Amino acid sequence: MKKSLGIHHITAIVGNPQENVDFYASVLGLRLVKKTINFDDPQTYHLYFGDDGANPGSILTFFPWPNAYNGKKGAGQVEVISFMVPKNSLTFWENRLHAYQIETHKEVRFDESYLTFSDPHGLKLEIVERESSQLNQWNFNGVAPEVAIIGFAGATLNSRRPERTGELLENTMGLEKIAENETHLRFKSTSEIGNTIEVLKKVAERGTMGSGTVHHIAFRAKDASDQLEWKQVLSEDGYQVTPVQDRNYFEAIYFREKGEILFEIATDTPGFAHDESIETMGESLMLPEWYEPQREQIQQVLPTFTVRETQPTIK
Repeated sequence: MKKSLGIHHITAIVGNPQENVDFYASVLGLRLVKKTINFDDPQTYHLYFGDDGANPGSILTFFPWPNAYNGKKGAGQVEVISFMVPKNSLTFWENRLHAYQIETHKEVRFDESYLTFSDPHGLKLEIVERESSQLNQWNFNGVAPEVAIIGFAGATLNSRRPERTGELLENTMGLEKIAENETHLRFKSTSEIGNTIEVLKKVAERGTMGSGTVHHIAFRAKDASDQLEWKQVLSEDGYQVTPVQDRNYFEAIYFREKGEILFEIATDTPGFAHDESIETMGESLMLPEWYEPQREQIQQVLPTFTVRETQPTIK
């Protein structure tokens, strides 16, 4: 059986891009690693945040639509995005979020303590401490490597058919079912980050896409050859998989699993530094070569924003 390495990236829909950047770069301390456009809608940004090196398993991406209607959270979506931070740093994050007047709650799940909160556009997030051999070396606005978000801990899926989603994760994608309680099924991949997928057992009303909801979750393929193997495995299991699509920083295939959540398999290669250096990632608007002739028109339409250090309102 093939075994998925875990999460490559997660993509969500949000509102104003400056609000989006202020929260994820300035408050959460993530690095804006790529400023580009939605290849299917070039009048919309596609913003990528991650660790210092833009490694798979750390990448959270956004389509910011300033006038977007609010989505409805529910079945057929990723319910919660979970971040992993180093041991003994959860108190730092509780204090920091409080200083920015962000309401938080604590909960314990599978013997782990989670700090839960929402972003400015209603996206549900949580932070959990875990042991890791790596740190995020990005240091911005008071978030130093010893407390910085390392990458994803995982994600919680809100499925229309939880048992079918669980079967896909375990029997097709090769994740191990490691725990179950009254509300959640928990699966784990082999990677150090982005390795935990939980499925809600209770079926909710169907969600609708809009601001504050996740568009899709992407799982890792090592390269194009590995991705084609995944495409064959999924097709043989009866899933309708798209042709390979060039996303410039990775190649992608998509399918909607039986619980109606949009899944993607994305390649680790070529990565985010092939069109700008590791040192300058995220500083300039990067366009794929097929949109380069339209650069002037695209830049006239896109709203401006800056990566800046915002200050807490509570000292």
